[in-house]
Formats: sequence, C-alpha cells, structure tokens
Amino acid sequence: MNSFRKLFATVIICMICIAVIVNMILINNNEGDKGRPYRVEAERIAYSIEHAEKIDISGCKYVTKVVKLENRVSEKEFYDSESDYLVMSVNGDIYRFDYRTDVDRDKYEMLIYLNVSLGIIFLFVIIVLLYIRSRIIAPFESISHLPEELAKGNITVPLKAQKAGFFGKFIWGLDLLRERLEKGRQQDLETQKNNKSLILSLSHDIKTPLSIIELNSKALERGLYENDKEKKDRIAGVINEKCGEIKSYVDQIIQASKEEFLELEVNNREFYLSEAINSIKTVYADKMELLQIDFKIDEYSDCMLKGDPDRAVEVLQNLLENAVKYGDGKEISISFAREENSQLISVANTGCTLSDVELPHIFDSFWRGSNTGSNPGSGLGLYICRRIMNRMGGEVFAKIKDGVMIVTAVFEMA
Repeated sequence: MNSFRKLFATVIICMICIAVIVNMILINNNEGDKGRPYRVEAERIAYSIEHAEKIDISGCKYVTKVVKLENRVSEKEFYDSESDYLVMSVNGDIYRFDYRTDVDRDKYEMLIYLNVSLGIIFLFVIIVLLYIRSRIIAPFESISHLPEELAKGNITVPLKAQKAGFFGKFIWGLDLLRERLEKGRQQDLETQKNNKSLILSLSHDIKTPLSIIELNSKALERGLYENDKEKKDRIAGVINEKCGEIKSYVDQIIQASKEEFLELEVNNREFYLSEAINSIKTVYADKMELLQIDFKIDEYSDCMLKGDPDRAVEVLQNLLENAVKYGDGKEISISFAREENSQLISVANTGCTLSDVELPHIFDSFWRGSNTGSNPGSGLGLYICRRIMNRMGGEVFAKIKDGVMIVTAVFEMA
C-alpha cells in the first residue's frame, strides 16, 4: 500500500506540473511582436503614415481605428477611449491605434477550456487509481499474508469471500484450499491417534499370549513334564493356540497398514467425454510438442459418462505422465473403445521395458518397477488412479503388447 501511495503522489505531482507548464506556455505565447499581431499591424500603419502613403485599415484584422492627437480637443479626450489602444509617435505626431480585445478574450477562453479538459482528465485518472486501490490492491493486500500463514500451519482462520471484484473467485479458491488443508490435517491427526491406539491395544493384547508361551516353553525346556505326555501335549496345544492369537494380532496390524491412507473425495455426476479429452488436449498438445513426442488422439464419438470430471482428467493425466516418464519418448497415443455399457480410454506408449512378472503389481501402493531407473516417484500414481476409478464405479487395467504399455481406464456410461 505504501508503494501505491508513492505512485499516487507522483501522479498528482506530475499532473500539477503538466497543468502549470501548459498554462505558462499559453499565457506567455503572446510575448514579443510575433505573439502580438495587433502591434505588427500598428507598426505597418505607422510606416505608411511616416512615408505619406495612403492609409487603409479596412483590411486590418486587429487594428480598428487610428486617432491623431491634434484631432482631439484635449489629451484627456485623446487618451479616454473605451477600447484598448496602442500609442505611437510617427513623424513627431502622436497616434492612437485602437485594437480588438476579442483576441485576448479568445486566449483566455481557450485557457479556461484547456484547464477544464485537463481537470476532467486528471479527475478521471484519480478515479481510476482509487478504483484500482479499492478493488484490486486493497483486496490483494488483505490476502497477501495467507501463503505465509499457510506455510506456518495457521489454517484455521477463514477468509472473507467477495461476491464481486477481481479476486472473488481467487479468494474463494484460497479459502477452499485452506479448508482442504485443515481437513487433511484433522484427518492426519485422527489417523495417527487411531494408529497409536491400535498399536497400544495390540501390543497389550500380544503380551498375554507371549507370556503364556514363554512360561510353558520354559517348563518344557526344564523338563518339568518329561514323564507326563498328556500335559506335554496340552502345553503344546496351548502354545499353538497362543501362536494363533499372535498371528491374528499381526494380521490385524498388516490389515490396518493396508487400509485407505488417502482421502480421495469424488463428486460423481454426468459429464461429456469431450469435456475430459479437451482438457487433456489443451494441456498436453503443447507439452508433447516441446518434448518432441508424437502425440495422437484417435477420433471418438462423444457420449455421457458417470463420474467426477475433474478426477477423470486427473486419472488421464497420471496415465500420460507415466507414459512420458517411462516410455522411450517416441510415441504416445490415446484410443477409445466401447464394451457393453462402458467407455474405454487407453493410453499407450512405446518403449516399455517392464517385465510381465511385474505387471500385476503396478497398481499396488508404494510399488515401483525395475524400469523406474533414476526417475523420481512415490509409487502411488497408478494406485491413486485405481482408487479413483473404483470410487467412480469404473476400473483401470494394464497390458504389454509388443513393447507397448497400454493402460486402460474403464468409465461407466450414463
């Protein structure tokens, strides 16, 4: 805001300087004979009188009358004139040259018009600057602290939405991001709490069968039941039973670790296939051209699909990013097919080096194949794709054919 104040003050000063300079130029424009045409005409007439030429002032534009002093009864009458005049001495005689005053009047009228015009322009500039301050700079300044607050983790204070203005949708989006971050943090805290409670509970439950196993194993080790086969068999059964309990607890831990750890919100509705494909084409046509990859999108018949259009685009983007990352950079294509009540969208890339043995695991979480090399990644891309497609009532699968990786997303048609 301080920068705007400096800019505003600079603009005001510049406008004042412009007005002063323009007025000074116009006011001083009549200084000198060139700027005073009535003096030029008076000197011309005086020259004619001096050389005894015939005087004709009918063609004079600025001098309207020539009066000689001796033609007047008194000097007072000579100098007493309603019009403006110029007194000059010619051949020892005094002459009065009356000249028109509407020339100065026109000049001052022009000054008035010019200043009024400059005032209107300056007022318009000031209004525009104030409008920019109130509708753009002030709203932006009110949210300029938000990125820093989000970085600090302060995401609890809601933003005041603006129905109008240039930043209405932007502020709404930032507030939505803040809510998502806050919701994600609460979910993370809840997950950590549940995981900690689960670990503590299972750890406590495991201690009991472990202590029983330990006690009975020590008894067997010391030979306390060496001569009693029935007790030995019963103790072996108890140990086996407790091992089964421990195995059950371990299975619970493994199952808990496999449970959903990503909160994927999906808003299912009906949308056109072209809606998703056009979004993909807008982003990836230029990108593929820059990467010098032959990018092809086959022809298709538009139809209505069921699902979340934003999530559908996300799935296709993930498939294309994988094709760019793990392909040979020669060709990537998108093809279409229909089976029963489903629309199939396949993304294929050349240069696949993944083995058939690894193929079934590509949709597992945190799994990365032998073809990843030095490419960065988390092993979650295709896992997320499958989770999204399942939530939209669809599926995703992959196959390798003649060195070409083909990943197909199956959407349910409306």
